[in-house]
Amino acid sequence: MRLCYNEAMRRSWSIYLFSGFVALSGCATSEHQADGLPSGTPQISYAQVKSTPESYNGQSVTFGGKVLGARRLKEGTRIEILQLPLTSSLQPTMDLSRSEGRFVALQKSFLDPATIPPGTFLTVTGELAGTIVLPLDETEYTYPLIHITNLRVFTEDDRDPPRIRRPIGPGPYWGPYWSPYWHPWPYYW
Repeated sequence: MRLCYNEAMRRSWSIYLFSGFVALSGCATSEHQADGLPSGTPQISYAQVKSTPESYNGQSVTFGGKVLGARRLKEGTRIEILQLPLTSSLQPTMDLSRSEGRFVALQKSFLDPATIPPGTFLTVTGELAGTIVLPLDETEYTYPLIHITNLRVFTEDDRDPPRIRRPIGPGPYWGPYWSPYWHPWPYYW
């Protein structure tokens, strides 16, 4: 069966639009967010925990930040972290001025402090276990305490957003079949 040009165009566009609709509807019906929590689960903020830590004991939280120090103790590895807001992908932001304070995360199983040196950016998920008071310079500071269930360390490669490389020129298929995603030319900016 031979199709005319307009009929072929109409069919190709309808298939293209239908596949886009299917892809978007699959994303819209997802039951879980990117952080693994059910959609209806409210996330407890650091400010809430800092103001009344006792009221959140035993609840699961996800905080991120920059490692200030780690120390191996009898009960596990204690990590002091400068809290930083998380992006939608649960990655700590780089802007240290947005910090709301500090917290301590405790890893009960063995964790070598050398693997998370000061300056490391990480995200911690765990259970709130009250507070711990430790010296900070010449004062005492009350840290929210988290028992770690999941720890993710971000490397330099994770923190830099990928650059989108755009081709120079329109490509060989300018017109109804032109696609900005495929070009046979190897020359990029």
